[in-house]
Amino acid sequence: MNKPKKKGRIDLLFITACISTSLVLLLIGLVSMLMLTANDLSRHLKQELSVEVVLKDNLSDSQLASLRHRIEQTPYCLACSYISKDEALKEMTAAMGSDPSMFLEYNPFYASLNVRLEAGYAYSDSLKIIEKELSAMDGVHEVNWQKELLDVLNSNISKIASILLLLAVILSLISFTLINNTIKLTIYSQRFILYSMKLVGARWSFIRRPFIRRNLWIGIVSALLTCLILWFGIRYGIQREPWLSMLMEPRIIYPVFGIVFLLGILITTACALRSVNRFLRMKSGELHYV
Repeated sequence: MNKPKKKGRIDLLFITACISTSLVLLLIGLVSMLMLTANDLSRHLKQELSVEVVLKDNLSDSQLASLRHRIEQTPYCLACSYISKDEALKEMTAAMGSDPSMFLEYNPFYASLNVRLEAGYAYSDSLKIIEKELSAMDGVHEVNWQKELLDVLNSNISKIASILLLLAVILSLISFTLINNTIKLTIYSQRFILYSMKLVGARWSFIRRPFIRRNLWIGIVSALLTCLILWFGIRYGIQREPWLSMLMEPRIIYPVFGIVFLLGILITTACALRSVNRFLRMKSGELHYV
């Protein structure tokens, strides 16, 4: 007589649990990727902000080189570029559509250094200190930076970060609930086996072990499946939209895979432990009305 029917049924439960868990982990992976991408994007936007260091007239080449080197050595400087008086005139002429020097008969603009900042210093409080430090340097006429733009940028980034964090918390709670229900259903069909093992004197740790091991494998397989879906999904997206290639960078894709694996293993194992303990605490009559 063949006994494979029970085995086939158990395998079907295992596959169903893996698919259900993978779908939930996929949501977590997508939100994690979105948060990391948003963080990367905010850092990129902050690094595009710059401080204009307007230079005094008649600054010698050696003085200019010394000042530029001094600024480049500061911890807040990401990059420093020189804009001559002639280049400043050309930029303003292109922006205004007319050449101011034709009316004034001289170039009214100053040479300047364009200082791009490290993302960690792109805040109003930091920039006020940086402004004082730069203004005190020899050869500096004045220091300009866009306070309103910086405040709006930081405010919007803070709002987006709060929304994403709230979304991550809500999704985590939903994920735990859905995975817990899936795992509970896989253990529910074997609740009488659990009770029988308890009746013959098996220790709870011994009873729990195979269920925890089985659901640990559900977590691992689900995480692998989720990572494969994310990987091929991003690869397909890059073919359609090349700018998505930033999602494949190690600093984004590896942490996302790590989060998926960690949560997949922790949640399935914790849910299995919780469900097994719940059925072990039940009395015989209660098992029929669960």
